[in-house]
Amino acid sequence: MYEERDSQRVAGAVVWRREAPPAARRSRGPVRVLPDGCMDVIWTGGGLLVAGPDTRAHLVDDRPREPAGPGGRSRGAAYVGLRLAPGSGPRVLGLPAHELRDARVPLDALWPQRRVRELVERVALAPDRAAALEALAAGRLREAPGDPLTDVVAAGLRAGGSVASVARGAGLSERQLHRRSLAAFGYGPKTLARVLRLQRALRLIRGGVPPASAAARSGYADQAHLSREVGALAGVQLSVLLAEA
Repeated sequence: MYEERDSQRVAGAVVWRREAPPAARRSRGPVRVLPDGCMDVIWTGGGLLVAGPDTRAHLVDDRPREPAGPGGRSRGAAYVGLRLAPGSGPRVLGLPAHELRDARVPLDALWPQRRVRELVERVALAPDRAAALEALAAGRLREAPGDPLTDVVAAGLRAGGSVASVARGAGLSERQLHRRSLAAFGYGPKTLARVLRLQRALRLIRGGVPPASAAARSGYADQAHLSREVGALAGVQLSVLLAEA
């Protein structure tokens, strides 16, 4: 029901598709979306939605939203999304990331409604809606100059660098780094580092690495430290989170 691939047109972005099962086949509750430092532009079937950078897990309710098909059975909700790499979202959307922190906002609340209606029609009629979203983002990125420090900061924190060392490497004070991070990523470097570290640990665990080893390799003090961070950012215990995947 879920698939993703690297974007062919937008560096660092991921194209994803999700179709929820019909109501009669649903056995689980809402889908848990973990913080990842990214922002998404999402086609929902009825329009375009922007998902801001999350500081905690977001629960998606997949109750059927499409009309009933033959036999009177409703189909599950369907989504096509473009997940923009940390720091890219503000360039595509034209506003600081912190203004969308922990938010899900219709695109027409951010851009002129006439323009969004044209975009919605274009995506709706496109033979490949994911490709249409990629074209939209690629065009915006060509128009908006990038900040080279954004990639430096994200790479440094993703590699496990401390906020102080990343700030020095970027030629910034920690206060300047915090201000730039709010605009680029939606939250300060300490929060971004926590989010990226959790994502790194979960990739290792899902790849077969024991939790204790994954915690050590990801920069946690121990497995208990990892468990506390899972609770804080995901809202559930690690065992529950892994069972949901």
